[in-house]
Amino acid sequence: MALILGKEYCKVDSNGRFKFPIALKKQLDTDDGRFVIRQSVYAECLELWTYASFREEVEKLQEKLNPYRREDREVLRKLTEGNIIELDSNDRLLVPAEQKALIATAKELVLQSTGKFIELWDREAYDKMNNSGSDYALRAEELLGQSGAEQ
Repeated sequence: MALILGKEYCKVDSNGRFKFPIALKKQLDTDDGRFVIRQSVYAECLELWTYASFREEVEKLQEKLNPYRREDREVLRKLTEGNIIELDSNDRLLVPAEQKALIATAKELVLQSTGKFIELWDREAYDKMNNSGSDYALRAEELLGQSGAEQ
């Protein structure tokens, strides 16, 4: 699985198409140009995975979840709810109708990497989220930090 780094801005047309940035494309382990796009369960954005990375993620879920337990099946269903999309000959991606509602009014997208996948944000929603006043340094310290005595 490739490590994806960076943040890019791109225009989106009225059909929900955008040119995939070359800086991100060079980092991906996709030979066939296939991606999976799904709505995030955590934020008002879309997630863009390479097909291979998404397949690995689904395999991990299938190992951990029991398809004969209702709760597990619901989680599996929600986390695998996506569409396969492909780069066209001009390196553009078309957001499917099911997911387009999240970016319907967007004129510009922010593509923000998370390491494993790329989040697609409406620029206004991204700026609002990014300027929400959340104390990321404090949250990182709480989740990842250790006091000197614990090290």
